[in-house]
Amino acid sequence: MWIADQWKEYEVIDCSNGEKLERWCRYILLRPDPQVIWSTPKTDRHWKKLNAHYHRSTKGGGEWEFFDLPQQWDIHYGALTFHLKPFSFKHTGLFPEQAVNWDWITAKIRNAGRPVKVLNLFAYTGGATLAAASAGAEVTHVDASKGMVAWAKENAAASDLSNAPIRWLVDDCMKFVEREIRRGKTYDAVIMDPPSYGRGPKGEIWKIEDAIYPLLQACTQILSKNPLFFLVNSYTTGLQPAVLAYMIQTVMKPYGGITDAQEIGIPVSTNGLILPCGASGRWETR
Repeated sequence: MWIADQWKEYEVIDCSNGEKLERWCRYILLRPDPQVIWSTPKTDRHWKKLNAHYHRSTKGGGEWEFFDLPQQWDIHYGALTFHLKPFSFKHTGLFPEQAVNWDWITAKIRNAGRPVKVLNLFAYTGGATLAAASAGAEVTHVDASKGMVAWAKENAAASDLSNAPIRWLVDDCMKFVEREIRRGKTYDAVIMDPPSYGRGPKGEIWKIEDAIYPLLQACTQILSKNPLFFLVNSYTTGLQPAVLAYMIQTVMKPYGGITDAQEIGIPVSTNGLILPCGASGRWETR
């Protein structure tokens, strides 16, 4: 398992009975987590000192209950700054477990010894984009949501990366890749964090089980002759690490290299356990 254990301003304090107790900078949030199917005594004092609680509905979705939480606040990871705010379906605008991949991306780019062009698909609020840009890469950031791209730009500004070579695009990821193939554009690295289900800017339907492998195949057609890495994240239950590894290894076979896939997780402060938070598959040059 790859563990995001370098955070200073975020932690999973405890988890029990379908919920995780988190510290986001100085604010304590309680949110649902489907992985937490066990129940333990809630002895930590923060269980009774919440700033906000997201209540999951038995009918799907849910709603926030606020006690003392600003509309927006900041969190830092190294030199990166992210704006946070509670919004739809329990999210805050950041997946902190992805920090373990940000560190890997940063190291790969800094150690490359050459200019690196990165394509980040389903790029959300820009965690991987900012990590790559801060390491010196030229980044193309693509997401179907205009609001998410705007949020990512704000995070870039907060991280002093407004002048970094980042191209911001609101687009359907598959259609964008197909156009890049026709244009003959190439990238040294590809990152993608596809949702289980979603819609593009014009209502295009994305269903990961049907669409992920064709997208991986298409992305190999825009790789440079000497690609650096390929990273695929998944929060979909059916896409276990072995499945990610097989897909990536299959499409990247002509390039040789090394493929690995693992669960990603975050330490739980009160008991030393690691809370699983999805999976990642990585390909890299030898």
